Amino acid sequence: MNPFVSIIIPVRNAQRTIAKTFEYLMGIEYPRENLEIIFADGGSTDETVKIIKDYQSKNPFIKLVEIPNCPSPGFARTKALKEARGDFIFFTDGDCAPVKDWIYKMLEVFKKDEKIGAVGGEIYTLRVEPDNLVEIYCEAFGFNRVSWRYGNLGEGYYPDFTDFSPTEVCGHRAYFFVTANVAYRKEAVEDGGREFWSLPTGEDIDFGIRVRKKGWKFYFLPSAGVKHMHRANLKALLKVWKSYGQAHPPLIRTHASSYMDVVFQFLGRYPNNPWIKIKSPLKGFIYIGNFHLLHLFFLLFLGGLVGSFFLPFSWGWKIFALANLIFALYFSFRFFKSCFQIEPYNKWFSFCKMKYLTNLYFFLGGLKGFKKYKVLCIEPSF
Repeated sequence: MNPFVSIIIPVRNAQRTIAKTFEYLMGIEYPRENLEIIFADGGSTDETVKIIKDYQSKNPFIKLVEIPNCPSPGFARTKALKEARGDFIFFTDGDCAPVKDWIYKMLEVFKKDEKIGAVGGEIYTLRVEPDNLVEIYCEAFGFNRVSWRYGNLGEGYYPDFTDFSPTEVCGHRAYFFVTANVAYRKEAVEDGGREFWSLPTGEDIDFGIRVRKKGWKFYFLPSAGVKHMHRANLKALLKVWKSYGQAHPPLIRTHASSYMDVVFQFLGRYPNNPWIKIKSPLKGFIYIGNFHLLHLFFLLFLGGLVGSFFLPFSWGWKIFALANLIFALYFSFRFFKSCFQIEPYNKWFSFCKMKYLTNLYFFLGGLKGFKKYKVLCIEPSF
């Protein structure tokens, strides 16, 4: 007998992508009498609600929860959870397109082990505009790719928590599923409090940690994929990367042990870079990678240049400046070299700009919560 399944999808002003999402949702292979799809609209001002209601009028398994002045996607998911009747609760977004056998694939994994609380799949790219440079960059970058995040991870269980140090909560050692593609067992959702936090982002990591703390296992199934339709322009992409950085201080404040993790990202091969953890009343992490070092050495170069004009031993300062310029160029090359491999090759400058600015906004987002949460996050280099 097929279990009852709920699919929860928060949306807000998703007119650009939601028709494509519906196209894929309607193609999902699962008995409609055992399925409900709950859209939680957070106050759309475009045609999103109209499109949902048009489909709803012809498909009784589609439901709509309207939440005016909704503060966050997490808040919308919580409202939808209050309506969800599923034995298994699937999450995706209004800019995502699941594969046809998405539900069946996930459910097969749950049957293997009653302690599996969540199953997550891979997240690929579906371009809305084939020539959109932002979409091209996101696809090449592997935006939201689960396997790439963990060094080409294959199918299997996520590792258990070991020390809850900051990098294990939301750094390179943090194994989590984003709500673009994850399914939870109902009992695991109940253990997680059946509620996401209402901060603008980071709710998927927080919820997953709370569920795993209750002893539930997480399983990665790459073949249960969804295709993600990325942001349409650079401004929207920068906003989301800044929000990712902003999510880390409250996550560390809430879940991490009292350590400062220092990751020497410019050494070794990701994600196996050398790192140390230091017992510290100030929680957080400090990544030292190509992005950080190109700025450090460029500033040292400028300092040497100024010294050569205004301080004694000008020849010594010139040598100092030249040495630091060489290091600055070397780490700049390491940082930007992947951009020269993205087609069309004649748009390399645009891709370099995107890489630099997304990393910068990620970095700034991590710093933003320092005063409020007393957590220091020097975000990684891309």
